[in-house]
Amino acid sequence: MAESKDPTNANLEESETKKPKSMAAQTGLPERETVGTTGEEGAHGDVSTSAGSKLAPPETEPVVKPATKPAKRKKEEPAPVQAARESLSLSADEIDKPKVVKAKGSKNIHSGIAHVLSTFNNTIVTITDMKGNVIGWSSAGKVGFKGSRKSTAYAAQMVAQDASRQAMGHGLKEVEVLVKGPGAGRESAVRALQAVGLDLTVIRDVTPMPHNGCRPPKPRRV
Repeated sequence: MAESKDPTNANLEESETKKPKSMAAQTGLPERETVGTTGEEGAHGDVSTSAGSKLAPPETEPVVKPATKPAKRKKEEPAPVQAARESLSLSADEIDKPKVVKAKGSKNIHSGIAHVLSTFNNTIVTITDMKGNVIGWSSAGKVGFKGSRKSTAYAAQMVAQDASRQAMGHGLKEVEVLVKGPGAGRESAVRALQAVGLDLTVIRDVTPMPHNGCRPPKPRRV
């Protein structure tokens, strides 16, 4: 008798032969167990369960806020440079001794006379030899003072230093001081001459004093 085939078995065999091979079989790689997901998880595709771990929620990337523009830096204004303070002290220790440079045509004069003219507006120091020939001179304007600063005691100090530096270049060591005028630089000029290193032999006041000889001018009419 011919064996009668079961129609259900025949249908299963046909379905297996028609079933397409999986991608793993085609590529020769071992198949991974995949679990189909539904809903939100299904949108991410198959998830590997080889480790047997629970499905972890998808990692969300941190929201990066746009970097704010750096505030514009204000232009740094340079700090105002403070002017060097003038040393108004007249002590001999604080007066700097000027650098003495030997003059080109040095006259080798060891003693001389320092004429200090101190008025209300200016101070002029002239140093001569014993005969009256000028070997060094200076004034407040020459040193660099202007306006009302020319009549200050500090200006007289700088003037005396400048004049003595020129005279010491000719070999001057000792001087006689003749002071003329009622200005504020009388004493400071004399102290500066001594502090520089000159030996003061005589200090004499030669301010002209009237003996009622000349008639004074009329009062000013405004």
